Order: sequence, then structure tokens, then C-alpha cells
Amino acid sequence: MSWAKELEELRQREALAEQMGGPDKVGRQHSRGKMDARARLAALVDPGSFREIGKIAGKGSYDEDGNLVGVLPAPFLFGKATVNGRPVVATADDFTIRGGAADAGISRKMVQAEKMAHEMKLPIIRMIDGTGGGGSVKTLEQIGATYIPAVPGWSDVVKNLDTVPVVALALGPTAGLGAARVVASHYSIMVKGLSQIFAAGPAVVDGLGESYKGPEDHQRAKEELGGSEIHTRNGVVDDEVASEAEAFARARHFLGFMPEHVGQLARRTKPHDDPNRREEALLSLVPREEKQVYSMRRCLDMVFDKGTVFEIGRLWGRTAITALARLDGWPVAVLASDPSYLGGSWDAKTSEKVERFVKLADQFRLPIVHLVDNPGFMIGREAEIAGTIRYGVQAMNAVYKATVPLASIVLRRAYGIAGSAMSNAETYQYRYCWPSGDWGSLPIAGGLEVAYKSDLEAAEDPAAELAAIRARLDKVTSPFRSAERFNVEDIIDPRDTRPLLCEFAQLAWRKLASEA
Repeated sequence: MSWAKELEELRQREALAEQMGGPDKVGRQHSRGKMDARARLAALVDPGSFREIGKIAGKGSYDEDGNLVGVLPAPFLFGKATVNGRPVVATADDFTIRGGAADAGISRKMVQAEKMAHEMKLPIIRMIDGTGGGGSVKTLEQIGATYIPAVPGWSDVVKNLDTVPVVALALGPTAGLGAARVVASHYSIMVKGLSQIFAAGPAVVDGLGESYKGPEDHQRAKEELGGSEIHTRNGVVDDEVASEAEAFARARHFLGFMPEHVGQLARRTKPHDDPNRREEALLSLVPREEKQVYSMRRCLDMVFDKGTVFEIGRLWGRTAITALARLDGWPVAVLASDPSYLGGSWDAKTSEKVERFVKLADQFRLPIVHLVDNPGFMIGREAEIAGTIRYGVQAMNAVYKATVPLASIVLRRAYGIAGSAMSNAETYQYRYCWPSGDWGSLPIAGGLEVAYKSDLEAAEDPAAELAAIRARLDKVTSPFRSAERFNVEDIIDPRDTRPLLCEFAQLAWRKLASEA
């Protein structure tokens, strides 16, 4: 006596699950330019590595004799897979079933995926397409009562943020809990024109008096309310890409820099770039004219291993560049000023971005390289209204709390409290300065006329006196005067930056390995 009959039913149920919401709804998903959930899982993970868990979960329908006639699968898929040969939990919402809403699903399935990640110490990837919440208003009539909101398993989402790398891909309209699941991540991506994120969609917002519900162009209404142009510029989501394929590639790339869990060290890749490479162009990168800008991203390309710079959050907090990169194969977190935007001054959003990035680096034990050209916090009425000093101090606090090794390179300016946030001054300062260095409590040029007001008023030729004062101070502000007093550790030839940072990376990872 075998169990062939039961296995036949199992295969039947699996086949029904693979139909998702049925040919019509799957076709509608594809007609919108979107991949279906199963195709997304296959495209994201290593070929053939996905092992689905709970495939036949859903709502079965039976005839009067109790025989199975159909199955509405749960609108959430998950399983164990590998990415770059390393194990992960891969999940995907199925928009073809009730728009991915949880009222058509089984809440325990999503909770189990989150539990699997932190209990088995596996990175988790969420591909989110739908609400994923409590369902529609019509659900209340079916229940016969309303309820106080609660999110089953949210404590597991929180545990994952403390335990493993969490990547979220918004791959369609995501509202309510779906939006929350995107944001509760270490790295998030939206697809331009395909993804939208909102606390509530256009129809609900319309009911509250804002006009976003355009029946003639519902897609435009969704974009105006919560498109990637909004959320990748306000910091809700890290990055914007042009296609789902690009989103999958960036998710895989990000995980390539990460350990599999907190407590494990990230991996070095086989070095492919000479650690002693010296770029001549670095010698003339910083202009002599103090108001001229230059490309910090060009500097990154010359200093770090070729082709390894992976920028995160390029469209928000734009006065700071945050990236992952490698030095002689060792992974590092990169924080760099961008003098081409607001002169490099940290505003509130930049400070928020810096704080979040430094905390990420510290949590996953990635050494930090900080390339500094910071004239200070943004000043003026708008900066005060935005609460810049509060966000700025929180960024500095993150730097001071970080326990991973940090090396700073002062390319040009380092002024005020923001300039002092380059590193923790109470610890060993692993720091190098270029001859173009210019630092102090405040920019000399901005304080001359105030500091020497009485001298200038008494002078027969105030302009000549101001020029003479400026000439004297130019000598005092030479970086070599600071080096005489060991206020800076070393002034270096800019061309030596890469070899010295590769040395830092080797020492930093030696220290991290001793702590593991």
C-alpha cells in the first residue's frame, strides 16, 4: 500500500498554486509591465536555488462530496534560496491575488518568513507589491465588527533589523503595511514609473479632501502622490532604478558587501587592483580657488578598487555621498563630502543620511573611510526651521558611538561642529590631510571684517588694511602650521591616498577579526 494517491493530490495542489491568481490576472500583471511573483523570485536568486516553503497554503474550494476543485493561493511566497552562493530568505508578494492584500492570505506565512530570517541568521529580501495589510473596508462587513489595529509578527521585523541584512524592493503600488515593510529595511529600492509608496492610496486621500483620484489617469495620480521621484529624494527609500532587473542586480550587489548576520564578518573578495596605485590626477583635483568645486565621485573612482564603488541614496541628503566600496578587496563604508552641492554644507537631510549610514556600517562591522570637505552646517532661516543643528548633532553622535575603525582624509575644508564630526576626536585619529587642507572653528573669510572691525574703522585705507590682514592670516592658516603643533597627524601627497587607505583597510580588518 503506497501513498501515491496523496502525492497525486499534492502535485495537483502545487500545480494550482503555480497558477497564482489565474491566467487573466497574471496577464493583467504582465500587461502593466510587471513580472509576476514567481518570475521575480527566479530572476532574483541564483538559478535553481529557490526552495519554496508553504507552497500549497491558501483557500481551498471543495464540491459537495468534499473533493478539491480549486485553490486560491496565499498572496505571499517565500523560501530559502542563495544569492551569490550565500543563503537568504527570499519573499515576494503576489499582486494577482487581491492586490497582495493580507485579507486574502495567511498571516502566519509572512510571520514565519520573518522568523526564519532572524532565527536562522539569514538575510531577508522582500519584494513588495500591494498593501499586505488588513484588507479593504468591505472586509469589516464580512467580519461583522471592526478591530483595534495590530500587526502580527512586527516584533520579528524589528528583530531582523537588529540581526540580519534586510533588503526591500518596492515593485508596484505599496500602501499601508506594504509601505511599512519597504521602509523597515537596511536597503530599499523603487522602480521608476512602476513603484509607488503611500500611507494610503489616491482613493483614500481623495476621500479626505485632497484631489488625487484621476479616473482618466490613475497611474499619474499614484505617481504624484507617492512615486519614486518623491521618496528617493526625501529619504524614505534609498535608490531609484529603471527596471525590475536593475533592482534585482542592486539587491544582489548590496548583499555582496554584507555579512550574513550581525556577529559574522563580511568577506574580502580576491584583489584585482594594485593597492599601491597612485593616480596623478589626484594632485590637481582640488582647485586652488576656494570657491571652485570639483568632483568627489571622481576622487572615489581613483582611490577605491576599480569598479567597486556602490553608491547608496544618491538623490537625497546630497551634500554627503554614502557608498560601499573595496580597498584591496576589503569591504568598507565610504562617507564623503560633495562640494558641488550646497558647497558641501550639511543640511538636515544630509545629517539624517549620515547618521543612518554610520549606524549601518557599525552594525555590520564595516570600517569607515571619511573623505572630508565640509564647510559646516547649513546656516540661515531655512536651515533653522529644518532643525539642522539637531539632526547634525545626531549625525555626530553616531560617529562618536561607532566602534568600527575609521580613517578620515581631509581634502579641503573642515569647519565648525560639522567639520569636527569627521571622526571621534577622543580616540586614535587615523587621519591624513592634503596640502589643500583648510580648517578652523569658522571660515576665516567670513569672520575677518567682524574680528578686525575696529582696526578697519581706524585705518586710512580700510581696503588696503583688510588685504594686509588677509595676507597675514593666509600664512597662519597654512596646514603646515597645524602640522607643526601636531594638530594634524600627517600631510600627504594626494597620490598616496590609495596606498595609505589600503594599509588602513588591512589593519582595520585585522582588528575586526581579533574581536570576532
